[in-house]
Amino acid sequence: MKEQMEERMETQVEERRRGGDRRASGKARIVIVDGHTLFRRGVRNILELENDMEVVGEAGNGREALAVVEELTPEVVLMDLGLPAPNGIETTQRLKRELPHTGVIVLANNDDEDQLFDAIKAGAAAYVLKDIDPTDLIGIIRRVRSGEYLINDKVFSKPAVASRVLKEFRELAVYGNDAQPIFAPLSPREVEILDNIAQGMTNKQVAYALSISEQTVKNHMSSILRKLSVNDRTQAVVYAMRQGWIKIPED
Repeated sequence: MKEQMEERMETQVEERRRGGDRRASGKARIVIVDGHTLFRRGVRNILELENDMEVVGEAGNGREALAVVEELTPEVVLMDLGLPAPNGIETTQRLKRELPHTGVIVLANNDDEDQLFDAIKAGAAAYVLKDIDPTDLIGIIRRVRSGEYLINDKVFSKPAVASRVLKEFRELAVYGNDAQPIFAPLSPREVEILDNIAQGMTNKQVAYALSISEQTVKNHMSSILRKLSVNDRTQAVVYAMRQGWIKIPED
């Protein structure tokens, strides 16, 4: 019971950081990015039939999308991969750098392995085809809003893509900063915990500094190790430093 309360409090803190407006209705705040107005409006009409969803904005190209998302800070973005330059992948990369907590669902015209691989690297949470059943899309939006990265399921179903992902992790281990990094979807709280661990803190000290339980810290660390595909906290810290997510401790 205590753990559940602590987790709930952490969630509330993160939500306050992201802005209070979205909490008022309790609805998932969504922005639709697609070059076709008719498609955007159709998806909007479908989503707004759901009591727990609200489409707060639309954009027809990448530059407009960045401005709209920065202004409205939605929880979920539906991103068309077929945008003109900057395309959907480039826009997703930029968006995830600026607002890492926003879940991006990329919309593709076909099941292309190169696009899937690029979407993984860009930090997309899900990869779906545009002919997806509306009911399935609604379910995916709910799961992405809750923090899931469904794109991982796609990787497991595509051996060639999985092989490329593993190759990049091996290159990162061997070549360090010279390798092209794969985006790791760490939450703000997970980055905060890694930052404290990089300063030499134990789990107990991190728990005290963040006013959470030691078990909660351990739970977050398990999540971090799984997301980064590393074996221990030292590797996690080194990886995060290489990506610039946390600062190198000062002597």
